[in-house]
Amino acid sequence: MSADIVNLRQARKRKARAEADSLAAANRALFGRSKPEREAQDSAREKAARHLDSHRREAPARSGDDG
Repeated sequence: MSADIVNLRQARKRKARAEADSLAAANRALFGRSKPEREAQDSAREKAARHLDSHRREAPARSGDDG
């Protein structure tokens, strides 16, 4: 009945790598968009804003010009 010998330093490093990998996976899910995807979304957002602004009935009111 002999137990397996475990190197604690290697076990700590293995655990740290696993935690770093899980954090990296979470960050990829949150922030992982390629540059073309970001640019496409930005241009679509700008186009929608231009479209909406071009259909305004009157110019937006400016604050601070009352007097």
